[in-house]
Amino acid sequence: VQLQASGGGLVQAGGSLRLSCAASGLRFSTYAMGWFRQAPGKEREFVAGIRWTGSTHYADSVKERFTISRDNAKNTVYLQMNSTKPEDTAVYYCAAHLSGSSWSTAKYWGQGTQVTVSS
Repeated sequence: VQLQASGGGLVQAGGSLRLSCAASGLRFSTYAMGWFRQAPGKEREFVAGIRWTGSTHYADSVKERFTISRDNAKNTVYLQMNSTKPEDTAVYYCAAHLSGSSWSTAKYWGQGTQVTVSS
């Protein structure tokens, strides 16, 4: 199984980025997909998740700013990041979760992609 995250980079505060995570080697449409982030010196935290049904969940810190979506035909999950803030700076990871499992339990992890928001 591979989860390949991409789309990170440097953005000014208030700007936008779209992260992508391409999955292979798993039956993508049956998995819930999540985005997590880890800032320097902090623990990894949940950012957003999308169930196979399409239902979405967000951390309070990103609600109304970030949008998670998935394209099952492309085996890809996206994270649209709008109105970014310096505190969004972190390494972002995607993860695949078994159906019905909590966001705290991931079956597979991808490699991270760095997002840096300048003030």
